Order: sequence, then structure tokens, then C-alpha cells
Amino acid sequence: MRDQGPVPLSAVRLYLAPGCELCARARGELEQLRVELGFELAEIDIAGDPELERAYRAWIPVIEVEGERICVYRVEERPLREALARLEPPQRS
Repeated sequence: MRDQGPVPLSAVRLYLAPGCELCARARGELEQLRVELGFELAEIDIAGDPELERAYRAWIPVIEVEGERICVYRVEERPLREALARLEPPQRS
């Protein structure tokens, strides 16, 4: 097994809003994946922030990895895993 090293902290961001059922589901799925993959999950509540509301309201939940939008409406495991894999340090020889 190769040494993959840690995924950078706050690599995964979940944009959500209170009362959003899809957001709650996405949070649960990300928590399960976080345990397996070891990433840091930052939750950003868009409620009350006009700029965030404009950028994210129509799409929540939104999952980003290092600023790149990976998924909207739901967690898509394959694209998330691929995005996290790109953050891993190069394999040691």
C-alpha cells in the first residue's frame, strides 16, 4: 500500500442552508466518506449572506474541492474521489 499522505485541511466545502433536506442528506453522505477518505469538511451556511445566496441558492447543496465545484444537488462519489485524488502528494519512489 502506498503512502498517500493527508488530504489538505478544508479540502471539501459543503454549501448549504437551514431546512434543506437535500443538504442534510449530502452532509450525511459526506460524513461517511470523510471517515473513509480522511478529508476535512467545511460547511458554509449561505443563509443571510446575499453574495452566497446569489451564487449558491439555486444549486444547494454544492460540494467543492479546493474551490472547484464538483457536485450540485447531491453527492456524486466518483467525481469527489477523483478530485480528492488530484490533491494527494506525488507517490514516493
